[in-house]
Formats: sequence, C-alpha cells, structure tokens
Amino acid sequence: MLSEPRSGRLAAWGNALLAGLVSPDDAALAIVGEDTVHRVEGLPGESAQVGLTLALGRLRALGTTGLRVALPAPGHPLGLSGPPEFNARALEAEEAVVCFGAAFGLVPQVYEAGPAGDVHAEVVWQVLPVREAPPADVPSLGEAERELAEALREATEVLSKLDVAGSGPVAEAAIDAYRARSERGREVLAPGYPPRAVRVLELARRVGLLVSLAHGRGHGAAVTSAEMAARSEALRPVERTARRAQVAAYNSLVEERERGVR
Repeated sequence: MLSEPRSGRLAAWGNALLAGLVSPDDAALAIVGEDTVHRVEGLPGESAQVGLTLALGRLRALGTTGLRVALPAPGHPLGLSGPPEFNARALEAEEAVVCFGAAFGLVPQVYEAGPAGDVHAEVVWQVLPVREAPPADVPSLGEAERELAEALREATEVLSKLDVAGSGPVAEAAIDAYRARSERGREVLAPGYPPRAVRVLELARRVGLLVSLAHGRGHGAAVTSAEMAARSEALRPVERTARRAQVAAYNSLVEERERGVR
C-alpha cells in the first residue's frame, strides 16, 4: 500500500489517454514510472509482445472506453468479475486492470534484474479474457471516504491501546515524510480525475501507511498471542477498507462515465 500499484498507473493514465487529455507518449512514460520498460503480451491480433502505446491504441480499437483497477487479496476478490482463470492470475499478482467496453483484462508479471543496489524492473502485462459484469465490492467515492475516516480513527485508537509501533508520533512523522516525498514532482492521479478521487486516494495511502508501519516495526507491547491476534484483527478490516478506497479512486472516471456524469 505504500507504493502506487502498477495497475493504478496503467488505469489512471490509460483513462486520461482514452479521454484525450494526454498524449500516448506522456501516458506511456507515466505508466512505466521508475520501471525500465513495460510490454503487453497476448493482445488480439499480435503474435508477439508490443509496447504500451500500441497496446492502448489497439484496446481502444477493440472497444475499450475505460480501465478499471482490481486489487484482490485472499478471500476478497476486490474489483474482479471472473472468469476463474483471470481471477486466479490477478490474485497471484495482487492486482489487475479490467477493460470497460471490451472483455479483456491485463495482469502484470514483474521481472527484476541487475546487481544489488541497481535492480531494475521490467513488466509484461498479460492480456486475458474477462467476464463483462460489475466488479466485486467496489464502493462509491463517497462511501470510500466515509469508511476511510472511520477506519483511520478506529485503527489509531486500537493500535495505541495495544502500544503497537505504527501509532502515535513516530507514525505521524513517517506519514508526513511520505506525503512530502509523494508531493515532489508527481501527480496523485492523472488529468481528468475529480478532486474527490484525489482526496480519497491520498487518505487511502495514509491509512495503508499506518497499517504497514504497524506490521513492519515489531510488536510493541503486544507480546502475548492474544494481543498479537487482536492487532491482526484490528488491521485486517482497515487494510481492506484502504484497498477498497484505492480501487474506488482509480475507477471513478469510468464509474462517472457509466452513470452519464461525464
């Protein structure tokens, strides 16, 4: 949750491209981000891997009018609609992009290479058939914002009572530092997204950072199995809420277009 999912970048900048708000080259550059290269495999009409600009153009020609994000986890098929093969691949990758208007989905495979200290990532997006149906468990932006605010309050209270690292001043300092890094030279979302989507995504990342800090900085005073179980129980629904909100933010352009808002 600390880093922006690759599926989020692909969906956000792909949606901006489909809406005519950015150029193909600018969209591809933003999607690749700090990776070395992204390629697309299994695209109808192509026998080999192709680049992002060609792939996005071909998907539009095949009927794609928008891109949605899926961030599934075990027991929570968030953003998925089937079939089982695609769901399984997406669950293994913990993310996917689903086309709106065409029955295709894309799942990333990440390959890392290079010496220690200079590792780079290459990404191959696998194109697979999907079922055209409403995505699972995706809230509206309004619902996501309300859920996040409550989750943040509840998680902070529970983790503070358990004296778990990741709550209190240390967490606040880490969150502020993360926000400062995020704001330097990088847009939260691609052009065309409503301000509320940006706000929801920022809050989702804040909640996700809190969860990551709590998991990654030891057990604090939660030294008994019962206390550790209580912490896990407190974090599980909070993490799920943050993922739901992330998906709602990335998918908001498509949802508004589907409702005829845009």
